[in-house]
Amino acid sequence: MSVRKLAVLALLLVVPCAWAADPYAVKVVADRAPPTEVQEPIRKLLEPRAVEFLDAKGDTLAELWFRKEVPVKATEAQFKNGLTYREVPETTVLGVVKVAKVLTDYRKQRVAPGVYTLRLGYQPQDGDHMGTAPYSEFVLVSPAAEDKKADTMEVKALQELSGKTTNGHPSVLLLFPGGKDAGEPKVQDKKMGHWVIQIGLPAVSGSTKGKLDVGLTLVGVSPSL
Repeated sequence: MSVRKLAVLALLLVVPCAWAADPYAVKVVADRAPPTEVQEPIRKLLEPRAVEFLDAKGDTLAELWFRKEVPVKATEAQFKNGLTYREVPETTVLGVVKVAKVLTDYRKQRVAPGVYTLRLGYQPQDGDHMGTAPYSEFVLVSPAAEDKKADTMEVKALQELSGKTTNGHPSVLLLFPGGKDAGEPKVQDKKMGHWVIQIGLPAVSGSTKGKLDVGLTLVGVSPSL
């Protein structure tokens, strides 16, 4: 085979790989207030910037507003070693999402376009949930117009509120460990069809401040479904 033909063949093999791109991306939009559907006590908690979650065509699938500062219950040693979701009180507001197109949650339930709060929840430790997810921390997706208080709430009350999103079981999005390098939002491929927004959120406990690294699954469903 001639040198010219070998060069052409090499180009055909290499170029498609160079053109390959992730199917999802994020874009930060400064000075974009949360949607009006978000109740005022919760609006006050949120950053005045949006994180857009985009598909390969650049179309917006969802917009997110994260909390300015996440309250945690942690020692200085825990701050130093890296905060986990377990230092955050359950049902704490972590942010808000505006779904532009139908979203599928981790249970393969359809989340219609609209505005929803995102509160921390833990998977029940019972036989019905064993082996359904690699981690036991989630956010529960609830209609923003009906989530009226910024404080934590009873777990059962949150489950009932989130159930209104899908007219049944609470709507949940899996949380991956954020990773200590989390900072500005970025998309990561966690394999098995899981695409995650990783971001470092400011965290506070009394006078101690630090960072909570978050990995929020926006694409991906339970392997047990």
